[in-house]
Amino acid sequence: MATEKNTLRQRLSFTNDPWFSAVVPLIVLFAAMSIIKPDTFLTSSNIMNVLRQSSTYAIMAVGMSFAIITGGIDLSQGSVLAVVAIVVGIVIRDTESIFLAVAAGIAVGAAVGVLNGAVVAFLGVPAFIMTLGTMRAMRGVALLITNGTPIDIKMRAFRVVGVESLFGIPIPVYLFVAVALAAQFILSQTATGRYIFALGSNEEAAKISGVRISANRIKAYLISGVCVAIAAILYISRLGSAQPIAGESYELESVAAAVIGGTSIVGGEGSAIGSIIGAVVVALIRNGMVLLQISTYWQSIVIGMVIVVSVSIDILRKRIEASRVS
Repeated sequence: MATEKNTLRQRLSFTNDPWFSAVVPLIVLFAAMSIIKPDTFLTSSNIMNVLRQSSTYAIMAVGMSFAIITGGIDLSQGSVLAVVAIVVGIVIRDTESIFLAVAAGIAVGAAVGVLNGAVVAFLGVPAFIMTLGTMRAMRGVALLITNGTPIDIKMRAFRVVGVESLFGIPIPVYLFVAVALAAQFILSQTATGRYIFALGSNEEAAKISGVRISANRIKAYLISGVCVAIAAILYISRLGSAQPIAGESYELESVAAAVIGGTSIVGGEGSAIGSIIGAVVVALIRNGMVLLQISTYWQSIVIGMVIVVSVSIDILRKRIEASRVS
């Protein structure tokens, strides 16, 4: 009986892979839409459109995965995206310098990330509360700076990254893949990555081992802020407009992508590659519902259900792993 039980656990052990919760729905969704709507779904233009649309969420989800792996969360991402977009738009409009605009945008994203991380690390404010407060504050800043008026970006050179393709593949796809690979390298090949995982796995054990808890928590939120800044620059490059209402609810899409991609909501587990796969899954769900002419009101309902299912799978994997250890 014990042997049979161990064999069953071994067969189920693949569910312990963080990527499992992202790859399976990706394959299922792609196969289903290929069968149901082959004429419209399987066109190269539609596939490229899905990848282009997922690029903003993918980059944000990579940053979100760092925050969640530490056992926290970054609910300020959507509002920070709006502030960064506005800052970049103003600099482009006033100086026509792409370099200064990009530098200013990344600086703003990094600064907010450091602020979030520092308050969580040094004052002990729960990440949920801190980033929720930052979310509201940054949205107010975006509206205050612009007085609620969008900033149009007419510089053609700035819009190349968001709208053009290279070898038939949208440039945003190259960008989110590059961000994901760099983030995955940090998580898997550097001491910072190991420490970030340690924070979410067992903070007390990490502290005893000499890990600098505060510094590495700040680094995680710094990376989240920088990723949001990159996503914001890509976002306005594609749309050609910086709007104070930009990014509303994007933090929820980011959480969905990260969780679907195998990042454990309780911390200590996740991957950047999985997060971009999760973002593509979210984009496929939206694209599929549009092709099937399903009301857009259902999209949020479906995404919410997917988050619940993904978290449930995560909990199941934890239980299976715990039973294997015991």
